[in-house]
Amino acid sequence: MQICRWPIFIAIFLLMPAGARADSRLRTIQHRGVLTCGVYPHVAGFAEIDLHGRYVGFDVDICRALSAAIFGTADRVRFVEITTMTEFRKSDIDVVSRRLSWELRREFPLGFLFGPVMFYDGQGFLVAKKLAAATPLQLSRVPLCVANGKFEANIRAYFQTKGLTLVQVPLKSAEDFKEIRDALETGRCSAYSADVTELGAIRSGMPHFENFEILPQMISKEPLAQLVRQDDTQFFDILRWTVNALVYAEELGIGSSNLDETMSSNDRSVQIFLGVISGNGKALGLPERWAYAVIKAVGNYGEIFERNVGRDSPIKLDRGYNRLWSEGGLMYAPPLR
Repeated sequence: MQICRWPIFIAIFLLMPAGARADSRLRTIQHRGVLTCGVYPHVAGFAEIDLHGRYVGFDVDICRALSAAIFGTADRVRFVEITTMTEFRKSDIDVVSRRLSWELRREFPLGFLFGPVMFYDGQGFLVAKKLAAATPLQLSRVPLCVANGKFEANIRAYFQTKGLTLVQVPLKSAEDFKEIRDALETGRCSAYSADVTELGAIRSGMPHFENFEILPQMISKEPLAQLVRQDDTQFFDILRWTVNALVYAEELGIGSSNLDETMSSNDRSVQIFLGVISGNGKALGLPERWAYAVIKAVGNYGEIFERNVGRDSPIKLDRGYNRLWSEGGLMYAPPLR
């Protein structure tokens, strides 16, 4: 009698670690020797190409962190400009990192998974300081330019709910940052509304940026996260725990400047996180000191924020909701153990 071995083979295959499967995304990346990352290099602070031809920005650093987790160095990344979800579906790009809001119909129906929220964004207001406006409630009857689509709908709903008079100034293209800057500088618009991440990029390129400020209030929620395919949960886990590691490092007080001396810490949480005590690497199919390599390469979450869009950058966004939970923000990492 011939014994059918297929059920046994399937059972063994399913019990294998994802990293051991020949068709896993991690194995593909390792064999290729480079991580491919889809970005939109046209938003200052998040993704752009500098004068030396290098990709820089917040979104870029997340991909560099992934490269460090996988290869031990941040430099094994090939950046590809991507503008639509359809482009991602048709490509072999590994991860997309480009200010995408985590939304239900962008995820499961399309076969994608969003990683952890890496930036809490939302629709806000860039206003001329001469208005002396402290909140959006003081923008009634003020000439206002607004980005297209959902931004216009949000503005109309907000002004109607608050009983404000909306004076909307039309733009030829809300994608043309130069037109927006000119409209603000000339006074054709006294305020502009879009996602705060976009407002910071626009203000940073204005000749007289010091005459404008971003109000602290937001009228929408836009949780930004990276995007991967649903077909490989191991690679999704690597993305998820790499982002969590950036936040967790800041919670532990570990950064690029004190990383090496922290390796001798007696704190068990620190030892597990940095791979002194093994286990985390094996669980992800990565080297045990993957988290050490990540922080060594790009720093912790706070360093990435401040360097690209915060106080140490031309963007100068306030951290707001992106502060650690212990400082009144929403950033919180599950324990890496």
